[in-house]
Amino acid sequence: MKHIILIITIASLLFACNNQAKEEVKQQPEKVVMSKEDSLKLAKEIENFTPESHINTMELFFGKPKHDIRTIGILVYDGVNDLDLMGPRYILGQAMGVETKLIAIKQGNIKTVMGVEIVPNTVIDSVSQLDILIIPGGFTGTIEAAYNNSLHDWIRKIDKTTKYTGAVCTGVWVLGATGLLENKKASTNWYREEEFLKKYKAIPANQRYTQDGKYWTSAGVTAGMDMSLAIMKDIYGDKYAQAIMLDMEYDPHPPIEGGTPEKTNWAVNWMMKAMYDGGVNPLIDSLERKK
Repeated sequence: MKHIILIITIASLLFACNNQAKEEVKQQPEKVVMSKEDSLKLAKEIENFTPESHINTMELFFGKPKHDIRTIGILVYDGVNDLDLMGPRYILGQAMGVETKLIAIKQGNIKTVMGVEIVPNTVIDSVSQLDILIIPGGFTGTIEAAYNNSLHDWIRKIDKTTKYTGAVCTGVWVLGATGLLENKKASTNWYREEEFLKKYKAIPANQRYTQDGKYWTSAGVTAGMDMSLAIMKDIYGDKYAQAIMLDMEYDPHPPIEGGTPEKTNWAVNWMMKAMYDGGVNPLIDSLERKK
């Protein structure tokens, strides 16, 4: 009898996991094309390159940016995910002539979820305007930030002047808690994705990253790099984004298939969700009681 119950339980889990799997929306990369005429013109310009003509050469090759971006801010806090933060910091930090700041919620150094100590450039109370704001995710610190009303007020204030407002992974929960994603298409971490997006009245896009107007959101962790590259492409064009990718030698080839619920072994998927539930649910219940 016990064996029959065990078989039924495993079969039920397998059936549930298969039912939960959604069709993946593939975002195919575009080809970067340059005409022969443009190539010859650029070659001649580079041949006559001088330090004084640097700006003209850059504009000839990359074109003029879509927006005049001067200030980029990335929110940091205790428990922020290392790669949620550093992926966008590395990519967006390659914008021409732009000041990129790590902005903390309060004074003092912060520690990432992996225990790396970060020295922020400033704090939210000292920042009143940004052209780009990025909110990375994490775990405990992110959930707490999703209940931080004073932080939400600051995000809404900054959002009034931004040309791009973005969030990575569970950082989308923080952005969603401000109300700014209401009726907007959005992506977030795979964990209870639709549940959390609907909680904030956003529309689940089921994509690695999503743009809806000036709002950009991404799935978990590494997806923040793809989103950041897409933002750079939107501002500076495909050649500039491709130059950043070559600088990073960014052409991922993981050793095994995975990285999304659809590509992950069902037992691994179930185990990871159960592990996340064990940390997320008690904290959310505690914060809900304090509201």
